[in-house]
Amino acid sequence: MSTPQPPKRFAVFGNPIAHSKSPQIHTAFAAQRELSLRYERIEAPLDDFAGSVTAFFQHDGAGANVTVPFKEQAFSLCDVLTPRAQQAGAVNTLWQEGGRLFGDNTDGAGLVTDLCHNLGWPLAGRRILVLGAGGAVRGVLGPLLAAAPASLHVANRTRDKADQLAALFAGHGNITAGGLDDLQGEFDLIINATSASLAGAALTLPAMQVHRDSKCYDMMYGAEPTPFLRWAAQQGAATADGRGMLVEQAAEAFLIWHGWRPVTAAVIASFGK
Repeated sequence: MSTPQPPKRFAVFGNPIAHSKSPQIHTAFAAQRELSLRYERIEAPLDDFAGSVTAFFQHDGAGANVTVPFKEQAFSLCDVLTPRAQQAGAVNTLWQEGGRLFGDNTDGAGLVTDLCHNLGWPLAGRRILVLGAGGAVRGVLGPLLAAAPASLHVANRTRDKADQLAALFAGHGNITAGGLDDLQGEFDLIINATSASLAGAALTLPAMQVHRDSKCYDMMYGAEPTPFLRWAAQQGAATADGRGMLVEQAAEAFLIWHGWRPVTAAVIASFGK
């Protein structure tokens, strides 16, 4: 009689990490095919993320997700990077093959899937405004531009950072940049990727940025609507937070590790319950 194989070991690395929903999400995915796995949270030291990842894979680690503040460090650790990871300059999904560490970035794919498939918000031919110019934005610009919007404008408090991103992605579509104070015109979709929502702070935006059919999306999520989403609702825009993106980017990672993509609708619907 063959000895049963122990559950494969997976983890999410971050600091802090206690708030992460990844274990619940991946456990729910695995239950769809009665797949046995162990998924844990690992709070890596801020000064030794590399050591934590190395130890994990040396002790039967099969795959890992990476969240703030380690995505750029994960990028530097990898021996092989997917085109998505190279474009993003950051990695949120790790695995090993033949002793080499592979890295991918599933954030952009997760966002686009949530916008187009779950919410039914088309991107092709639309005017998109992205607020913020940090690492989270760099990770999603490629997939957003690949969806062929009419235009994509990056606005940031520090205009130089927005200009740098626009220059980096200039060959991928119609992308422009500017400061938050310079915003003009209307947009069909506004995506908030700033850290303001994490701090519970409101962004000051002119009401003229939205029209009656505008959509507003916050990449953050919480028990209550973020200040940005409250502002958007006051303007009459349709709104959504980032929980669908979180589940969809996890499904992309699950596909990489297990070779099949789980159904996400029920997991998104049960989020936070």
